[in-house]
Amino acid sequence: MARRSTKAAPPPDDFEERILDVDVVDEMKGSYLEYAYSVIYSRALPDARDGLKPVHRRILHMMDDMGLRPERSYVKCARVVGEVMGKLHPHGDQAIYDALVRMAQSFSMRVPLVDGHGNFGSLGNDDPPAAMRYTECRPAPAASLMVESLDEDTVDFESNYDGSEQEPIALPAAFPNLLVNGASGIAVGMATNMPPHNLGEVIAAARHLIRYPGADLETLMKYVPGPDLPTGGKITGLDGIKDAYETGRGSFKIRATATVEQITPRRKGIVVTELPFAVGPEKVRAKVKDLIGAKKLQGIADLKDLTDRQHGLRLVFEIKNGFNPEAVLEQLYKLTPMEESFGINNVALVDGQPLTLGLKELLEVYVDHRFEVVRRRSEFRRRKREDRLHLVEGLLVALVDIDEVIRIIRASDNAAAAKDKLMRRFELSEIQTQYILDTPLRRLTKFDRIELESERDKLTAEIAELTAILDSDAELRKLVSSELAAVAKKYGTERRTVLLEAPESTVSAVPLEVSDDPCRVLMSSTGLLARTANGQAFPEAEDGKRAKHDAIVSAVPTTSRAHVGVVTSEGRLLRLPVIDLPILPETAAAPTLAGGAPLKEFLTLDDGETAVCLMTLDESSPGLALGTEQGVVKRVVPDYPSNKEELEVITLKDGDRIVGAAELRTGEEDLVFITDDAQLLRYQASQVRPQGRPAGGMAGIKLSTGAKVISFNVVDPAQDAAVFTVAGSTGALDGAWMQTAKLTPFDQYPRKGRATGGVRCQRFLKGEDCLTLAWAGGMPARAASKTGAAVPLPEMDPRRDGSGTPLQKTVAAVAGPV
Repeated sequence: MARRSTKAAPPPDDFEERILDVDVVDEMKGSYLEYAYSVIYSRALPDARDGLKPVHRRILHMMDDMGLRPERSYVKCARVVGEVMGKLHPHGDQAIYDALVRMAQSFSMRVPLVDGHGNFGSLGNDDPPAAMRYTECRPAPAASLMVESLDEDTVDFESNYDGSEQEPIALPAAFPNLLVNGASGIAVGMATNMPPHNLGEVIAAARHLIRYPGADLETLMKYVPGPDLPTGGKITGLDGIKDAYETGRGSFKIRATATVEQITPRRKGIVVTELPFAVGPEKVRAKVKDLIGAKKLQGIADLKDLTDRQHGLRLVFEIKNGFNPEAVLEQLYKLTPMEESFGINNVALVDGQPLTLGLKELLEVYVDHRFEVVRRRSEFRRRKREDRLHLVEGLLVALVDIDEVIRIIRASDNAAAAKDKLMRRFELSEIQTQYILDTPLRRLTKFDRIELESERDKLTAEIAELTAILDSDAELRKLVSSELAAVAKKYGTERRTVLLEAPESTVSAVPLEVSDDPCRVLMSSTGLLARTANGQAFPEAEDGKRAKHDAIVSAVPTTSRAHVGVVTSEGRLLRLPVIDLPILPETAAAPTLAGGAPLKEFLTLDDGETAVCLMTLDESSPGLALGTEQGVVKRVVPDYPSNKEELEVITLKDGDRIVGAAELRTGEEDLVFITDDAQLLRYQASQVRPQGRPAGGMAGIKLSTGAKVISFNVVDPAQDAAVFTVAGSTGALDGAWMQTAKLTPFDQYPRKGRATGGVRCQRFLKGEDCLTLAWAGGMPARAASKTGAAVPLPEMDPRRDGSGTPLQKTVAAVAGPV
């Protein structure tokens, strides 16, 4: 195989060597200026007239050229991108598709120009758009306004990159797109960043400027007070906006829209429904996670993103108990993207030159562009109508003597001769004559003549209207203003962004953590828990003014950031954070826990286990006194380690359970056992020796065969107290037997020794064989049904062992004063 020679061929005989010395600085300067001009003019900056960069303009023009319309079906985005890239835009397909995607995003554009079908991305680009082979698009209704009258010689056209196609240098733009949708771009040595505005507000300002060309900025800002971002939010501080509207440069801060809500019975939360412009929820979540990890953000227990297509954005910050949600929200504004700054830099192309424009200048450029568009459109339409009128008038001339026209045509040797004769005979122009020759004979009837005369009159009137517009600057301004008003009426929407003169600040007024104020924790007979706003007791109310759930079976004083204990029927002591409990409003009436939360929301109890009482966990108190169903009594030594959430306060025998418990205040209280066979035993708490938590207690009352304890209470003998008992039958179902009850003064029952049998507290009537309910405590007492409804008590009966009187309603629980 022959080896190819690598020797260079000699130059031709007529070759003349020319070497040019070029200074590298000049070459770099010239090349860089060309590059810079190309980037500024052909890529990065929008035109102030239609507010579009070349790629956006080419997309809209190509969609219009392809015959795509808002009311027609979607086409693949790849098809549109291919047409734009092949005919007008000599750049990568991804750049074209990115521009198309942005025009379809309702969170990027205040008035979207593309109607997208498929995944076009999410706020903050957390979820990128699908590839263009999967998505579909068509022009949005507003895009029709941008290209409206494009075929009526309203704007100039220029050649594309290879001279094979023509493209508009600007679109007619029937609304101020630059101000409405904003723009952003980085060129060489300059950049633009313009926020979106409300369509109706911008058009109102433009119409005012049309009517009063000398209007000042302050007047225009009455119509356009500030940006209106597609994502809503709150703009705080308007000084930067005024600077931007005056000089073209300025900045403002935008905050997320957030509210404090009760998201669970135990906790409040911050619900975010709007984020700053171009900020996505994933960005906020990532920042919050980093801040919590660095221990720079406190008070947040959990963050959930509940955003969906049906309800829109919804970020839920669950606030830890003990922290003020308002103060946590202020920290979120300060440390996370929930508050962002937006720098306005109104740089746009005017006559091919990049200029920094204020609000009035931007409106003036657009208004002048619309004047030019409407003027050229009116000239085009007048010219078309004049041409048509010329033809109609010629045809009417021929119809006056149609027989002569036909005779001339038939007598002519050819079409040229007929044309020449008709022109001389009827003094017609060449265009009119040709139109007559091309018109079918079937149109030359009497009816068609009437139609032609009507068309002539209509054309004449339209030409007169167009001429009046072109001859009068006032008429031109009036037409442009009315067209803008029609656009605002059809496409205008309510403002989404709230404008605030000064930022909303609560951090100086609200501490981050809730103060450890005194309060009282309450438990109702139905198992509802709540706390008061202060440590004061509720004033008493008349029995007739009672409300549901007002029978408070246990109440303890404590503080907001402390813990209380819950004693259960299984002998367990469970810790409960007070800050978790809902707060009851202060009222002048008797307390009601209708606004409380069920105990199961805070603690987990076993099947059949119930809450017996609340206690303060104060180790300086005389301790806890409790009684069991089998007659055991115990005073528990106050020893409650803070590092344990669950403690055992008694070792119960098999089958036994706690029926009553209370925290002693002085140690001089009386302990009261009441059994189901109507025996009551009362003795001083000092007769019971305190024991450690694991102890099993000691004999409290001597029970007869088959009897059991149904009530154990701690009563202060110094207060006005009473004993309430309800008799019934062991064989009757709940509510199937008429209950009889007795309310007796506590002092009617003498003290006896511990572990004795006590005295009778109620005599049974015929059919009664046991007590179904018993209680001893301070007065006034409140009785309630199983649902918490108020039940009236019987009159006081001084007889210790007397029989009861019938009850109006079944009683499930009785409680003393709070």
